[in-house]
Amino acid sequence: MIKIIVGTNRKNAVSKTIAQLYQDILTEMGAQSELIDLRELPNDFVFTALYENNGQNEVYNELHDRIKTGNKFVFIVPEYNGSFPGILKSFIDGMTYPNTFRNKKCAVVGISSGIGGGGIALSHLTDIFHYLGMHVLANKPKLAKIEENMSNNLLTNKFYIDLLKTQAEMLINF
Repeated sequence: MIKIIVGTNRKNAVSKTIAQLYQDILTEMGAQSELIDLRELPNDFVFTALYENNGQNEVYNELHDRIKTGNKFVFIVPEYNGSFPGILKSFIDGMTYPNTFRNKKCAVVGISSGIGGGGIALSHLTDIFHYLGMHVLANKPKLAKIEENMSNNLLTNKFYIDLLKTQAEMLINF
């Protein structure tokens, strides 16, 4: 089962729309997947589930367990201030070190309103995953000017959809 992580907790996030599209692509390819939306995190998890409070927040523990059971992941990563959202970093920081991600595989997809497609954010996140011992697929789609490539909450750019399909196929075979 491939775990697809929506890399933000923002309401009505484009990241969730892209995550749902990615899940549809995986389903078409015969791969099972599960969506994990960071909006499911408890509002206070950085104070009640991390560090000395590890294991004490039941809602966070449930999400943590869903991640631990995965062997392959897709992170849909919006660009926030030249990097990725702090909520995603806090979520990763709460995982069991180093075993949650060690020797597992992931793909990353960047999203931005600007022209970079989240490339710097993906670079930062890739460095973290390498540190944690996770293998990151080299194919990293960067979906730039995302709002201009959507209509009625659907991705309309065929090239972007093809990039996601290519990456999904590579992840399945990774």
